[in-house]
Amino acid sequence: MNKRTTRLGWLLASPYLIYSIIFFLFPLCWAIYLAFTNWNLIAPDYEMVGLQNFIEAFFSKSVRAAFWVTYKFMLMFVPIVIAGSLCLALIIHSLPKLKGLFSVGYFLPYLASGVASAIVVNGVLSYNSPLNTFFRHSFGLDIDWLGSPILAPLIIALMMAWKFMGYYALLFLSGLESIPKEIYEAAEIDGAVGWKRFWHVTVPMLYPSFYTVTILAVGLMFGIFTEPYVLTGGGPDYSTHTWQLEIYNQAFEKLNAGYGTAIAIINSVVTFASILVFRKVLEKWGARHGWE
Repeated sequence: MNKRTTRLGWLLASPYLIYSIIFFLFPLCWAIYLAFTNWNLIAPDYEMVGLQNFIEAFFSKSVRAAFWVTYKFMLMFVPIVIAGSLCLALIIHSLPKLKGLFSVGYFLPYLASGVASAIVVNGVLSYNSPLNTFFRHSFGLDIDWLGSPILAPLIIALMMAWKFMGYYALLFLSGLESIPKEIYEAAEIDGAVGWKRFWHVTVPMLYPSFYTVTILAVGLMFGIFTEPYVLTGGGPDYSTHTWQLEIYNQAFEKLNAGYGTAIAIINSVVTFASILVFRKVLEKWGARHGWE
């Protein structure tokens, strides 16, 4: 009976296992092999170069820029999206009716195409757009929004926060809906109202949601491609040059597939290490306050 159950379990799991082998394990092994070659996507032969690609990547200006730009985006995007999605969830949670309708409405930007959103933003911030025309005629300001090393990353971070705010708000909203009303009633009896109730009751009870949203937001920053590719191309002066842009440029623009794969592996290691650090920090923060 146990053998039969085991065979049945393997049979039911086989579609996922086959899928993982074909679309994950095999590409991963091939990518590791490519990282030690100088293949150019065209030549039929693969010349082994050892660790040359990794050494070159560590001393590359564009790779270093991608490393620091990711954390720059993170410092801007993560606080904005957490604060915005939490406020949005609190507003929806306080509505007496039509919570589902408003939740779906705020979730729609997440479903929008990143290319379409970037094109719209590019049009709004173009030189002859109504916004820039208003600033020039009213205040004499001629702002190059996407040509500034300071403004361009901020605009991309705000755009992505707008896109993901509704999605993360649903996670906070589910946490708010799961808080028993009895806890709020007990806190009110003890004199915890207003800000005190929010900080000492709502925030601790939302710790799992904060944990999930933060990890998702941090991981997202290592995969940014569409927005900087469409809006700035990684400029100006590498201020919006991300890991994915560097991988794309090396592998498909310059046809350095082996070098691009090495950068992708480095990106994966940095991503996993960064997420691990954030997880440990959040877990210690929660344990310190007794929120786990």
